[in-house]
Amino acid sequence: MCNDNNNNGSNCIAEILNVILVLQQNACPENCLDSCDRPVLGGGANCLICNTRPVMLYTCGCCGTPWSMPISKDTIANCDVAASGTCSSVFRVEKVDGNCCTCRVLQDNPDTTSLNPYIATNSFFTMDLSCVCCIRCLSDTYVECV
Repeated sequence: MCNDNNNNGSNCIAEILNVILVLQQNACPENCLDSCDRPVLGGGANCLICNTRPVMLYTCGCCGTPWSMPISKDTIANCDVAASGTCSSVFRVEKVDGNCCTCRVLQDNPDTTSLNPYIATNSFFTMDLSCVCCIRCLSDTYVECV
């Protein structure tokens, strides 16, 4: 595991994901800093209220490629290979419990005229955060049905 040398029991990825979860649960636009743990979701007075901070997760020793999961519970997909349209590398934090995080897989919105880049799926996974070495936050957005 990546974080075995962490002696104090804390995990910076888990801490950031906890912050994102709290922000998503209390979404309120005000101002933005451009970092994963910026204090609020959304932009300013001219911005629609955002309820999701999409993230990409990178696992330890995985050649710099983002973690990818199927977009449907019913789909069996090999997400290690470019599985066009059946996998996604964009997730929404749903729950953080200690060093474990449950995420919802977000799918690219097929409606190219929509202002919302992602749609919620019924696909979830739980990951041991000691396996995560990097997190990339994408622009805050609104996702229906979350």
